[in-house]
Amino acid sequence: MIPLRDTIPSRHEPLATVMLIIINVMVFIGQSLMPDVKFAQFVYEYGFIPERFLKSIAQFEIFDASTYMPLFSSMFLHGNWIHLISNMWVLWLFGDNVEDMMGSIRFIIFYILCGLVAGFTHFLFNPTSNVPTVGASGAIAGVMGAYFVLFPHARIVTLIPTFFILPMFIHVPAFVYLVLWFISQLYSGIIQWIGGVSVGGIAWWAHISGFLAGMFIHRVFVMRRRYRYY
Repeated sequence: MIPLRDTIPSRHEPLATVMLIIINVMVFIGQSLMPDVKFAQFVYEYGFIPERFLKSIAQFEIFDASTYMPLFSSMFLHGNWIHLISNMWVLWLFGDNVEDMMGSIRFIIFYILCGLVAGFTHFLFNPTSNVPTVGASGAIAGVMGAYFVLFPHARIVTLIPTFFILPMFIHVPAFVYLVLWFISQLYSGIIQWIGGVSVGGIAWWAHISGFLAGMFIHRVFVMRRRYRYY
């Protein structure tokens, strides 16, 4: 299923959502212009590597800002165009309405906090991994978690690919769409955790924890006068 849009119009311009998308796109363009060797060095330096984080903590570098910087910077890096476009599309789809409830500044803080929770959870499940983790998926999962609570009765216009010439479009309740998404992440995460099998090279537990963080902490950031359920 490919989500295309939702049925909830936003009441304010999603300035923070647009800004986050622009930053991610600009960073990726910068990455793409680098020679392969420099690109690899860039990802290694600014991507989040659990093993490096563990070593820094073991060496009591807990007060060194460089220890935590990759948790933040990795949220703005992407591996390829498909990774970038899929993440930014989901951010645009769900971000405008959540930002509408929080205001731009609160939304940015919420977004970053969910991303940090996601990154740290990935570390807890993979403390010895030396593979750089990049992408905004954990933070965006937090936005999805907030949307799940705030707009459960919204409809997601979804494209269903078929073998026929004409595609099929259906309206899926946001509650159903996001529950199915979460179950798919949880299933893959459990397989990876219990079986030690890498499922698609994706940080599933970052997605899961980001979503849960968004569900439970969004109330702190929502402006009371804007609070509403759909």
